Amino acid sequence: MKSQPVFPGSRPLRILAVSDTVARILYQPRVKNLVGSIDVLLSCGDLPYPYLEFLVTNLDPPHAFYVHGNHDIHEESAVADPGGLRNLDRGTVRLRNTGLLVAGLEGCLRYHPNAPYQYSQQEMRVRVVALALRLLWNRARFGRYLDILITHAPAAGIHDGPDAAHLGFKAFLGLMRRFHPRLLLHGHKHIYGPQVWQTRYAATDVVNVYPFRLIEWDATGIDFGRLIHC
Repeated sequence: MKSQPVFPGSRPLRILAVSDTVARILYQPRVKNLVGSIDVLLSCGDLPYPYLEFLVTNLDPPHAFYVHGNHDIHEESAVADPGGLRNLDRGTVRLRNTGLLVAGLEGCLRYHPNAPYQYSQQEMRVRVVALALRLLWNRARFGRYLDILITHAPAAGIHDGPDAAHLGFKAFLGLMRRFHPRLLLHGHKHIYGPQVWQTRYAATDVVNVYPFRLIEWDATGIDFGRLIHC
């Protein structure tokens, strides 16, 4: 089974992942000079659409995807998608040129009845099963299940919190053990100072991208930076 996507040429694949809080360093006209060329923009939720659309417009990445966070406005009362980004909830996509396989799961653990983008542990298990069917198809067609999973909430016991609103999903643990994504990128839990933001679980690097993380990935490995061109 292929363990990673194809990296054409010598330049690494560059991914900007964002979540939860508008980063002022990115929300400025010279963001392209700061960040450089981006291949993929990934949003892990709880960000205003104008901010995401600003990043898409100014960075002009070939690919841009998002999942909803628990504080996002429900689609029925808002524009369905931020312009230029595709909702990946329970879906998977294969990126042209690199063949990178990306999938997504929205929301957090339910802590308010009937709130949008909140799910019980059992509800998320059902959603993971729905995604798993697509991952099995990836394996049959492309030789591997998944490279990157974007979520809003963390996995249970990894970067989550003790309060009900920030507990992680147990189903994500089984998903990582079974389908071996190289990266699980999430937000939801705000981190400050020396708090842990990266954890290895099975074959997956679990990364809290709050408020953003610039990732460079090539055949030799993955570098988790902030900004390279400061």
